[in-house]
Amino acid sequence: MNFTITTLLVAFFLFAGSIKLTGWQKTIFAKQLEFFLSYGLNRSVMALVGLVECVSALALVSGYIQAAALGAVSLCLTSLGAIAFHLRFDTWTNAIPALVTAGLSAILCIDAWPTLAAML
Repeated sequence: MNFTITTLLVAFFLFAGSIKLTGWQKTIFAKQLEFFLSYGLNRSVMALVGLVECVSALALVSGYIQAAALGAVSLCLTSLGAIAFHLRFDTWTNAIPALVTAGLSAILCIDAWPTLAAML
């Protein structure tokens, strides 16, 4: 997989996911929670999304090609979900980070296609 893209996605999703899980960065946590609540989602759903983000990011660097491929798919789907919620409830500018991460994770999915196809 592409090292630069993988590094960017791992850094971004470990940062964002850990905040959703633990709330360690209060300003960002408050803004993320505000988004989730405005979507009709609660704190538990936010923590679940954070867990998915962290586990998927770690899968990218696990050393197992199948885990990395599934992590890329999971991050792409998570980003697509974020785009859908932002476009439905916010403005398109709030979706820009998710648009970027969806594009980058889609590149990893394309790179991992042979591995994903072999798993089917």
